Order: sequence, then C-alpha cells, then structure tokens
Amino acid sequence: MAVVAHIDSGKTTLTESILFETSYLTATGSVDTGSTTTDFLPAERERGITIQSASIPVKWQGWTFNLIDTPGHADFGMEVESASRVVDGAVVLIDSVEGVEAQTKGVWRQLDRYHVPTRIVFLNKLDRPGASFSNSIKSLLSHRLHPKPTALTLPVASFDPHSYNVAEPGIEGLVDLVQWEVWRWPGEGEQKYTRTALPRNVDELANSGLFPEGHPLLPELATARQSLLENLSMSSESLMDTLLCLPSTPSAYLSVETSTILPEIRALTLSNEILPVLCGSAIKGIGTEIVLDYVGHLLASPLDVPHDKQSPKSPVRLLAWKVGWDKRKGWMTFVRVYSGMPDVYNWRMGLTDGAGTLKRQSSVFNITRNQKEKVSKLLLLYANEAEEVEELSFGSVGVVLGLKYTRTGDTLVAPASKVIESTVSRVITPPQAVMSASIIPQSHGDLEPVQEALHALSRTDPSVRIESQEGQLLVHGLGQLHLEIVEGRLRDEWNVNFEVGKRRVSYREGLGPGAQKEKGDSWQTELHGKPVNVIVWMKIRALDPLEKGNPAWDDNVVIDKDGKPYPSPESFARPDDPMASIARGISDALSNSPHTSLPLSHLHIQITGHRYPEEFPSSVLAGASAYILRNHIREFGPGPVMEPFIRVKVTVNEDSLGKVVNDLTENGGQIQDLAADTTTASGGEDEMEAYSADLVYIAPEWLSPSSSSLSESNTGARLKRSIYALAPLSQMLDYSNRLRALSGGHGLFEMANAGFHEVSESRKLEILKEIGRA
Repeated sequence: MAVVAHIDSGKTTLTESILFETSYLTATGSVDTGSTTTDFLPAERERGITIQSASIPVKWQGWTFNLIDTPGHADFGMEVESASRVVDGAVVLIDSVEGVEAQTKGVWRQLDRYHVPTRIVFLNKLDRPGASFSNSIKSLLSHRLHPKPTALTLPVASFDPHSYNVAEPGIEGLVDLVQWEVWRWPGEGEQKYTRTALPRNVDELANSGLFPEGHPLLPELATARQSLLENLSMSSESLMDTLLCLPSTPSAYLSVETSTILPEIRALTLSNEILPVLCGSAIKGIGTEIVLDYVGHLLASPLDVPHDKQSPKSPVRLLAWKVGWDKRKGWMTFVRVYSGMPDVYNWRMGLTDGAGTLKRQSSVFNITRNQKEKVSKLLLLYANEAEEVEELSFGSVGVVLGLKYTRTGDTLVAPASKVIESTVSRVITPPQAVMSASIIPQSHGDLEPVQEALHALSRTDPSVRIESQEGQLLVHGLGQLHLEIVEGRLRDEWNVNFEVGKRRVSYREGLGPGAQKEKGDSWQTELHGKPVNVIVWMKIRALDPLEKGNPAWDDNVVIDKDGKPYPSPESFARPDDPMASIARGISDALSNSPHTSLPLSHLHIQITGHRYPEEFPSSVLAGASAYILRNHIREFGPGPVMEPFIRVKVTVNEDSLGKVVNDLTENGGQIQDLAADTTTASGGEDEMEAYSADLVYIAPEWLSPSSSSLSESNTGARLKRSIYALAPLSQMLDYSNRLRALSGGHGLFEMANAGFHEVSESRKLEILKEIGRA
C-alpha cells in the first residue's frame, strides 16, 4: 500500500506512527528534527520533505503490508507515479484544515491512471485549530474525488462538553461506527488508550458513563450509524434485506453486528462504490491502529486484483518500479513480484517454497531491454536498512542487486518465458519536464565523469531528461526544487565537478499552419554501398483543443493505421521490431523542432504503413521515419510556442488581497476564483458540479468545535482570502519573495503543474530571443 497526499499533509508522520504501532520502532521520530525512518536522505532531513519513495514491510494482526511512503511535492511526482504502478491500495491523507488541495487531486489522478483498485481517506490533523471533519467530507464531494465518501469513524474533540461550547480545538478519541466502540487516548503522562464497546441500546448508551451527561456527541452516534447502514444498503441487497427485517425501534440499527457490516464494506470498497473515510491525528498517534485495521480489512490483497493464474510451475514475472544507486551496494532495483509462487493456497498459508519463486543467484530476462540479467542478492528494504533474504514470492515487494541494464518500468521474467509478449507490464510514464539547466564541467577531464553521472542519475530518476544541445549538456526536470535536488545528488552521490547555468523554463512548439504534402513519405540513402529506399506513410495534424495528448509521447498522439495507440520506444520487448524502429525515429524527430530546436507537442500522427528492403535491418526505419517527419514539420512552417503554466493558490489577509491580485495579473496570471472557504472552492480547475451529498453522511459542523466557531462568527481569524489563478511558470520562479513583500510576510501559496499553454505573438518573440532563435 502507498501513503499519498498533498505536501505537508502528514504522510511521513503517519508512516512513523504506523512503524511505532507495529513495533518496528520503539520511539517515533519527527519530520521537524529530521529523525524519521523513511526520510533518511540528507536533503530530506535538511528540508523536512520527502524526496524519494521508501518501502518498508510491516506486520499487523496477521497481515503483512508493504508500506510505501511517497513524496507530496509535485517536483517529485515520478516517485508517486512509479509507486502507484505497483500498489494494490492507497491511504490518501487530507489535511482537515485545508481539505482537498491541488496535489491531492494530482496524486488521485495518478492512482486512477494506474488503476489502483482500493483507497482509504484519512482526515489528518484534527487536533489543529480550524480543522473540520464535515468540511473535509464536503471537499471530497466538491472536488469530485468520489461520489460516496463514507465515514467509518467520528472524532471526539473532547470528552468534556464544555470544550465544545468554548470552541476548544483538539481530538481525544474516536468512535468506530462499524465496530461500534469508542477509543479514548490519554493526556500527557497517562497510560495507553482505552478501547470500549458501546452499548447496543440507545438508553444504555446515554447512561453508560463513557461520555459525560449532556455530551453533544451522544445523540449523534445513533444517527451516524443509521446513516452509515442506510447508505451502504443502497448498494447492497443483502444488507438492505437485513435492515428491512429490523424492528422499528430507536436501537434497531445499533444491534447490527460488525460481522454483518464489514464484509459489505469490503465488497463495496473493492468495487469502488464507496470511499471509506477515517480520521485522527498522526502526530499524536490517534487513529493509527484503526487505519491499520481497516487497511487489512478493506484494501485489496494481491489475490483481489487481476493476476496470472498461479501454479507450482508459474514462471517468475517482476516489474522494476524503481531503480536506485547506493555507494556500497551499487545498483538497487526495486521490484514487485506479479507471478512466480507455488500456488495460492501455499501463499495464504505463508509457505513460499517452490520452483516459481525468485531466488538469489538466479537468472532473469529483461523483456523490455532484451537483456539477460543475473540476480546476485535479494533484499527486503526497511527504509535505508536492508535484510538479505533467499527468495521473493508472489505479491512481494523487494530489492534485487546485480542488475546492470534494468530501468524503471521494465518487466523481467524467467528465461524460459521470455517469448511471452503478454507478460510485458504497462510502462511507467514520467511526468513532463518543465524546467532545464545547463551542466558545465569544470575542466575537460571532468566531462566524461559528469556525463556518466548524469546518465546514472537519469536511470534512478526517469523524470530527469538529459540532452546535448549545441555543445551544452542540458538537464530537464519537473521544477526548480527538483533541479536543486539533482544538483545536490550529482555532487554528493557521484562526486563530480561542475557548475550549473541559469535555470530556464522548458518550452514546446506546436504544429505550424501549413499543410502536409503528398509523396513526401520516402527516404533514400546508402547502406554498405547499396542504395536503400525506405517509405513510411504518415498523416499529421495538430490536436484539437479538446483532444488530450499521450504522456508517453510528451502530450502528442501517435497511432497506427487502425487508430490504436502506437507504443512508445521504451515499451517494446524487441528492439529489432520494425514498429520499435519507427517509434524511435518519431521520438527523435519530436524531441527537436527543425524551426526552433524546441520539443514538439500537441501533434497527432498516424502511421499508416511502411516499406523497406527485407535484406536490410529494420533499424533503417528509425532514420527514415525521423527524416520524413521532420520534412513534414518543415512544410507546416513554424508553429505556436507553448510554455508551462501552473495553478496557484494564494492565501492572504483581506487587506493584501488587491495588491496580490494586481501582481498576478501584471505577470500574466489569470484569476479564476476568489474564496473565503478554502475547503470547498474549486479553484476554477473545471466547471463540473460537485457530487451530490444526498447519500452521504455529513456530520454537523460542531463536531469540530474550533472550525464551527470560525464559520459562525466572522472574526478576524476568518478574514483570510484564497486566490486561485493560472499563471506562467516563468513569471513565478521568485514568487515567494514577491509575496512576502506584498503581504507583509503573512501570505502563503502552493503551486501545481497545469500543462503547456500557447502564448501570444509578443510573448513568443520574447521566448525565441531568450533561446537565441530570433
């Protein structure tokens, strides 16, 4: 399972709490002090952020979870991308003060893209002033994450009713509506929490002594459980039949046993008909054990997702979801085993001996690279600490040492099964690069070490793209912070000597206004002294405004004669495949426009056929397709220039609002929304209406006292305003300094990538001058 969220939502803190509760740690570390288990890189501890995914196997109540802590910053989206490819479920954290944020939606879309089947939402930070349980549920609906968020727990802000009257923030306990019990966490210096079953009768509940007399939560508990069961029954006939047989008494819904409810929730979670919602405070350890319980009960296991039928002769099949470098261990390939166990029964029983498991000192075949690899050692990685094991079986996440050619996204199989094309796993697609910087070796002798270090780094992080342009080494990354981390890693991990040029925004060129000429699909050359005539027929046009590009082709669309997506060059098992050669040629041509040298984007290319002399290798198709495509692009003429835009959310005091809005518009920003309620504003990202709350239990606002007081009384604490805007990235690189000056140091902002947008003719001329093409 992966723990994913917007930056600063508490992912690493929850991971640390999980490791403590599962007895992996004897004491929890802190992000603030740089002492957490999964943030072990020097840059992570220095900055207090997660930069790379970290995997730890943990055991809880008979379950084994492969826990992956992921970054929240958009600059490290590749780490979430690769982790999303291999997980069966995810815990999505939401800051209950802020609600759904920009990167929350970003990671949610990544989970959708890789068809992660099950998810649980954890509303974190309910101990903070302004936290709101009900507003967080509303934000799931308003941002269209799921139409049926289903609360399985309710927060107890305080067991003292007076705290609700004076709007005291905090969280002291939780009510589990499924297990029908109350959890109470102690104060400072007290012993561990208590867990008590709630009475099944309304009158007994009021007089149980578990809550003081007059506590506002008491009358809400029966209502919340009734809403939970009725909403579940709308998607479950068996539960509906159970509820129809209940007597018409106030306590009827309290009598339904957990053993009746839990299987229904699991089935509806697996079918994505509901989204389970839990809550708590990760930094205080409140709710962690409940999260672990429901992860085990509800999230999909390897047996719940489509997989190859397993037998004693099942061949090993692995996906390399990440590649790392360690000075002592060398190349470390993180893998998920998708096939290769003796049988499902043995896996359930914990028995993994058999011919199908991956064993150390064995051989595997990389069908993506067409290379044989030797497995030297197998490891289970506990963040930066490793445990050597003899084998990995079906469903396991581990590390393989000794692989020389494997890169992120490659599929490896047992050598005997290398001819089975269907075993190729879906390629992991890096996000688009939006910034670049030149890398300048300090001396001629440093050139080769710098080049080797750059290519090694791009193997560990596929979102880093290396390019040699006009004698310069260029590094393309996902943002300014990403390039800073790349620079630091080159110095610290590879010890190379270089200087970094000015960081620049990466631009793109679209297709020009001309037309494609007929009979421009042939290429003549000589090979071994013999004339060669190669033909690649293709149709080219610009994408329509509503058409979406393919991330694997840098937001272009490449299809075959039947209209099916053309695989990217990295996804072919055999490099001698004619289609692979054509794909390489198309990719080369798209990476460098003949007009501006910029990468090309938003093109629609259909390969309708090809012809070449059979006595020559199919690799001639690569040069031919690149030449032919470049010629067609020249015929269309120079196209529009596109630059990366970002969605920005700025939160300032009311008196700074006008100055901040003016600054954004003067720097090319487009204001999309102004809001006072940060949890429900759409930010103008789409015009779709929020999901209906008709079949969703929305708890009363007073359930989170400090939030309800702020919304009811228009005090100075609520004079914050949020500005949602779309702005060019190039104008926002120094925005933290500008905002500090405009807001007197009280402004906050967050950014998320919004893709590439066409610029005006005047801006196009500025960009062409900047890159030396005008």
